[in-house]
Amino acid sequence: MSGNKVDQRIIDLWDEYVHVHFDRRCFLNEAARLLGGAGAAAAIFPLLASDYARAAIVAEDDPRVLTERMTILGASGNLKSYHAQPKPPIRLRRASVLVIHQNRGLNPHIEDIARRLAIEGYVALAVDFLSPLGGTPPDEEAAMKLFAQLDMAKVVADAHAAIAYLRKNGDPNGKVGAVGFCWGGGVVNRVAANPAPMRGANLDAAVVYYGAPPPLELVPKIKVPLLLNYADPQRDTRLGALLPAFEQALDAAKVNYKLYIYDGANHAFNDDTQEARYDEAAAKLAWERTLAFLKTYIG
Repeated sequence: MSGNKVDQRIIDLWDEYVHVHFDRRCFLNEAARLLGGAGAAAAIFPLLASDYARAAIVAEDDPRVLTERMTILGASGNLKSYHAQPKPPIRLRRASVLVIHQNRGLNPHIEDIARRLAIEGYVALAVDFLSPLGGTPPDEEAAMKLFAQLDMAKVVADAHAAIAYLRKNGDPNGKVGAVGFCWGGGVVNRVAANPAPMRGANLDAAVVYYGAPPPLELVPKIKVPLLLNYADPQRDTRLGALLPAFEQALDAAKVNYKLYIYDGANHAFNDDTQEARYDEAAAKLAWERTLAFLKTYIG
């Protein structure tokens, strides 16, 4: 399924809603103007909003996976987390993956990503980076508004703490990767560009799905291999405008990276809970590349 059946102007408007103003009434009013009526705007909203009933490629009770909700100690205090690991006969890969959510917080889709990694043999930890603000609220719009209150330096420190936790509590010979989506992809870029001062808190592999680049002056500090998955710049114009300079900085710093652009795909193309923007072909290909990349660099 692809989101192409929804007017691209509406998808662009939604992107502004979920990244800039977080005001549902504003979105609906403008959508009504574009579509010719409030009824049409209301009808299109369910195709754009997350439907978490769809977030179960790997079911919560899948017998191949052992999951638990837990709390780990981060740099800013206790961090609520979702932990997933494989059950026998799936072979443990002796490696762990930190999963970093988009600007909706730790939700069923991100928990499903953790379970998908578990059935591939990885120990996966999805951290709720809204924990310092009480954790992810059930209302998406309320969650999105909280992100402006987060200090990115503290977020990066919390990510380093989560990496150190995985390094210490997983197989001591294992490695740690990270996969981040949207806001979380930007965090992965930041973590890669801000090496941790403490031992064991740096990544061995970093996967970014449509995340904001780090400050370009920090790019030379990136020593971890990067896999970068981005939407079509003609559709995701917000990030598309930033990619050329990011790519140039990566080349100048001789960073080990792979950048893939998914033609025709919108921002958030991997999120199968959002019918309008989900692109099945792009999501499948990006996930295949993600698994191959992780296998290469963390086993």
